[in-house]
Formats: sequence, structure tokens, C-alpha cells
Amino acid sequence: MTKGSTALIIGATGGIGGEVARVLVARGWKVRGLHRDPDAARRRRGDAAIEWVAGDAMDAEAVRRAAAGAALIFHGANPPGYRNWAGLALPMLDNTIAAAKAVGARIVFPGTVYNFGPETFPLVGEDAPQRPLTRKGKIRTEMEARLERAAMTGTPVLLVRAGDFFGPSVGNSWFGQGIVKPGKPVRSLTYPGRREIGHDWAYLPDLAETFARLIERGDELPPFARFHFRGHFFERGVEIAEAVRDVVGWPALPIRGFPWPVFYLAAPFVETFREVLEMRYLWKERLELDNRRLVAFLGEEPHTPLDQAITSTLAGLGCLESAPDATKPLDPARA
Repeated sequence: MTKGSTALIIGATGGIGGEVARVLVARGWKVRGLHRDPDAARRRRGDAAIEWVAGDAMDAEAVRRAAAGAALIFHGANPPGYRNWAGLALPMLDNTIAAAKAVGARIVFPGTVYNFGPETFPLVGEDAPQRPLTRKGKIRTEMEARLERAAMTGTPVLLVRAGDFFGPSVGNSWFGQGIVKPGKPVRSLTYPGRREIGHDWAYLPDLAETFARLIERGDELPPFARFHFRGHFFERGVEIAEAVRDVVGWPALPIRGFPWPVFYLAAPFVETFREVLEMRYLWKERLELDNRRLVAFLGEEPHTPLDQAITSTLAGLGCLESAPDATKPLDPARA
């Protein structure tokens, strides 16, 4: 695929969709974003280079109209707040598949690790068996199955799986909800998992760059291309929180455990909490994505140094204002 082609981004105001849009614009692509309220999306993104069109990802005809003339459709839409995956995720994907078939576009899809159960851990390859433990994992597995069927009938698909996200436009994520508090200077930290268990994190600008490089070599890809993005893997999962302490210059800042008991108590009444609890097993086991196929194809995996990636993420989340002085002792009252 060449510069000057048109890409439709579904989920362009989200974390990964927004980063892919930014990278493609910088590479000379014409980028179109689908949104229910284009004016609100334009204000939120502040990016005049994106052509915003009105439409809902649940509306098949709106998606098809938005895809007219597109060489690729990036499907980055997710049900908000973990809610109603069964009712939203598959219909939205079906609309993308139908639109891609209608206009002859490649589908580009960000995969997750929800598809995998512990029997595939600790090092997970692209072709590992998919035996999900959760409802969301089963939906993700079905999404990939539908994409593979679409590829086998003439609609090419590029899929890249990654771990948890962090980055300057990360939005709703484990980093922004489970480690720091967005919009506030870092005064305390939490970590959701077992501290000594390895965990994979994807820095969104690196992941978006990876997508862009793969897209531009689309002619070399098989009809259904599947890669794993390793990103920043931490042998001790808690190292990502320790890296935040280093960046803000407060090495004595405590790292507390995640309030899982509160989630269990509230789960019968709050759907989002139930969905989060389903995925807790991913914080109890070592999981590393095997990126050898990706490195063999691209020659390298884009990789921003950790301190730079953490600084960018904290700045994007509004967590660096009035950061504490590294020489100042910890004030327990503020922690």
C-alpha cells in the first residue's frame, strides 16, 4: 500500500486508533475517522488532517459509506468501559468486514491476549491454541475466526496482538486506571498483579509504528497475516510502577496493591467490575508475547526507551504537573 491511499479508522478517538491515525497522516495517508459526533471528535483530537464523517460503527450502511474509496479499514472500536461486549463487539466487526468486502479494503485489527488461557503461557506464539477462560476472551476468539474466514474469501486481514497499553493517548487502560490517577500529579501508585510475575506492555506509538510498517509492506503479506508485538516486557511486573517512580523523581513512593476486594464486593451490581474480574488471571501468570515472526519480517520491532515512554505517557495523562522533587523525603500524608 502506498502513500496517498485512504484509510478509514474506526475508533480514531481511542488510544490505538488515534495513534495509528497520527502515524498514517505523518506518512502521507489520507485518514478518515468515523464518529457519531464529528465536531466533538474534531475538537477532542485537534487534528485538522483527519477527515471526520458522521456514523455509528453499529450502523452497517454508515460504515460502508465511510469506507468508500478506502484501501484499508483499521478496526479499533471497543465497547466502552468493558460493557456489553456480547451485544456490541461482534456486530461492529461484522459491519467492518462487510464494508471491506464492498470496497475491496484490507482490514487491520489490533488483537489482545484475552484469547489465551494459562496452558499457552509463559511464551505465547501467534499460532498458540486459543482456549479462552472468559466471555470476553471467547468473543475475541470469535472475532479473529470471523476475520480469518473473511481473509479466506478474498478480504485481506492484518492482525497484531499486543499486551496492556500505555502511551500519551492511552485513555481507558490498566496504566491509567490501575497504576496512576489521570489528571493528577503522581502521589501514589498501585499495581494490579503479582509483583514478581512477568507482564507485557505495549507502548502505543511503537505499536502504531509497527502497524504502519506492516501496512506499507502489505503486498508481501499472506491473506491472513498475524503477528505478536512484544513491546516492553518486565520480568518483574511491578517494574513498570517502579519506572514511574524513577521518572517523577520520588524513589520512596509506595506501590500499593490493587483494591481487588472492592471489585468483588461491587461486581454483582456493576457490570464493568465483573468484566475486569474476569481478566484477573492475566495478572497472576507470566505472559510474554513471542515476536520472532514480527522481527523476522520487519528486521526489528519499534521500541522507545522506557524512561521516554513513561514520561510521554504521564504527560499525556496529565500526571506530571508539580511533580515532587527527587531529594524530598516521602510525605505519608500525601501518599
